[in-house]
Amino acid sequence: MLEQYYKRTHKYFAKNPLFNSFIHIFAGLGAGFILARPLAGIHPIRWGIALIAISVLGHLLAGKK
Repeated sequence: MLEQYYKRTHKYFAKNPLFNSFIHIFAGLGAGFILARPLAGIHPIRWGIALIAISVLGHLLAGKK
């Protein structure tokens, strides 16, 4: 079951490189906000978690299609 999910996700990301880029940019920004807490301004942890959540939701969406 998990292997099928990986195949569908990979296939969707291969067909939609722009969506792939945005999802992974959100993940990178989220990790960056969490790691650079003092430099990120107000509520960096909330922003970081929100951006990582968007990334995870994008991966789940890609696996469903």
